Amino acid sequence: QAWKLGPALATGNCVVMKLAEQTPLSGLHIAQLIKEAGFPAGVVNVIPGYGPTAGGAIVRHPGIDKVAFTGSTEVGKLIQAQAAPTLKRVTLELGGKSPNIILKDADIAQAVEIAHFGLFFNMGQCCCAGSRVMVEESIYDEFVERSVERAKKRVVGDPFKGNTEQGPQIDEEQMGKILGYVGSGQSEGANLLTGGKRHGDTGYFIEPTIFSDVTDEMKICQEEIFGPVLSIQKFSTIDEAVARANKNSYGLAAAVHTRDIGKAVQVSNALRAGTVWINCYNVLGNQAPFGGYKMSGIGREGGEYGLENYTEVKTVITAIPQKNS
Repeated sequence: QAWKLGPALATGNCVVMKLAEQTPLSGLHIAQLIKEAGFPAGVVNVIPGYGPTAGGAIVRHPGIDKVAFTGSTEVGKLIQAQAAPTLKRVTLELGGKSPNIILKDADIAQAVEIAHFGLFFNMGQCCCAGSRVMVEESIYDEFVERSVERAKKRVVGDPFKGNTEQGPQIDEEQMGKILGYVGSGQSEGANLLTGGKRHGDTGYFIEPTIFSDVTDEMKICQEEIFGPVLSIQKFSTIDEAVARANKNSYGLAAAVHTRDIGKAVQVSNALRAGTVWINCYNVLGNQAPFGGYKMSGIGREGGEYGLENYTEVKTVITAIPQKNS
């Protein structure tokens, strides 16, 4: 919400903010704070509702000049199509299948922990989740073993308890979708090393899940799962890793882990992704543009690029009848 509401208001726009139907409470609280702050009526309008009705009305309305959306690539395509009749400006921050590349000279302990965080953060419900970890073959077995050990220690449970690391998925539908991907990975021949089942018998909790021996054509390697499912792959050379990482319809984010700055620059320059992290993951700042290549979206949020999305360029040419110089 902040990445859209902030720049839109800073550049002098009025806003209609439609909240995700699964998570409306935080946005409604923002509306209350906006009212308390004394914003003029009509400058910020916050509405709950469902995508096809409330969201669709916004996208199709001729009085709205621009639509900004964060969500799935599937819905992003619908928004772009429905905005076409009114030629709305559209920015889309969509899905990803982000590769996290671990070179053999990396600090393995650090890389394991960062890769763990990069995928399991927010129960894997993150557009830039590092769901596809690619490890150089000479350290592959050790990396896999350590990753499984870390996943088995992950505390799943009540998110209001201080020691909990992983709470529930957003709803029953998403839980079912994630478990369906787990079944797909097993049927296609990936090696399920840990997890893969519902955690407990109440709530929408899923065990931290890791697959090894994942090949590029598998569904769990191609599609966004949006859940706590990590695929670990093996590669032989840097060129191979980059080529395989780029051979995907998404391009939101990526990462590379190495002690060699030359290799880090080489890989980061070659990856077709909007954000590339070196020896870290999910490090974001409002001053840095964020957005994706390919099916991961259109436009950028954050920094000066994020402000430009909410402006129009105008040229005014004036004839001056008499020069004063």
